[in-house]
Amino acid sequence: MILVTGATGFLGAEVAKQLADQGHSIRCIKRRSSAIPERLAPLAQNIQWVEADLLDFSALEEAYEGISQVYNCAAFVSLRQADKESMIYTNVNGTANIVNLCLVNNCRLVHVSSVAAVGQAKPGVLTSEKDQLDQALETDGYAISKLESEMEVWRGTAEGLDAVIVNPSIIIGPSAGIEGSGALFNVVKNGLKFYTAGSMGFVDVEDVAKCMIQLMASTISSERFIISAENIAYQDITKRISACFGVKPPSIAASTWMMELAWRWSAFASLFSSKPPAIDKVSARTASLVKAFDNSKIRKAIGFNFKPLDESIKQVCAALI
Repeated sequence: MILVTGATGFLGAEVAKQLADQGHSIRCIKRRSSAIPERLAPLAQNIQWVEADLLDFSALEEAYEGISQVYNCAAFVSLRQADKESMIYTNVNGTANIVNLCLVNNCRLVHVSSVAAVGQAKPGVLTSEKDQLDQALETDGYAISKLESEMEVWRGTAEGLDAVIVNPSIIIGPSAGIEGSGALFNVVKNGLKFYTAGSMGFVDVEDVAKCMIQLMASTISSERFIISAENIAYQDITKRISACFGVKPPSIAASTWMMELAWRWSAFASLFSSKPPAIDKVSARTASLVKAFDNSKIRKAIGFNFKPLDESIKQVCAALI
């Protein structure tokens, strides 16, 4: 039987759906407070749900009974500096529990990390799996949590764990709704005026899940793979999204000083409300970074061809109209 963690989340639900569609019997972990995604309801005959927290080792032990393969998609995701310490603790210790139980039960593991845990290449060079993140210089709590979680997986492989790590870029897809990457589509749909100077890699959620399933079925072990379809400037992707919605594209460049002012104003405004800042220092500065990724390793390893980004954008827009 196959175990999927984070199956109520965006990527985890897609992995569970594809596995169930293929006829596999799977066991999915959910927290008591999490709702089962509607798109998994028709596949109930192939999916067994169990309640467990990744920090609850005893509950996880029971979930591992009869398991031979594990897809670890669960993670605490936040760009807010206020969540830094709790995010690192949750992601790293949760991964350590997954790794330890995979070792005990002789399970093969596909672990979901992020391109945030991959170092930055020199200017003009695509970032690859060989680039190492310098933890001493990193301030983004999410990146640190993902890097240290990877270290737990590498520790496991040194102890005999059969594992592969995937590092997706920004994942998009219709099932995101208006959360996560879906928030970008929603703000553009509602009339976004500003764009930032940065760029990033994007990939369809279906492709990430397909890569993970194909890697699980392969003999590849102790490797990590960047999963990214296309590198694109934020200005360009907001133009494409705007065209899809039939709205005016963002036309004002948000300069560095404007982003610095934005996070400071947001922090000040939050003092007078019960809501956290809409943007903080880390997320403001991240939006202006130029990042581009090399996806040749995964394409060569399993012969994978990515869905065109424009096709993914049209599907997301159609779901939000």
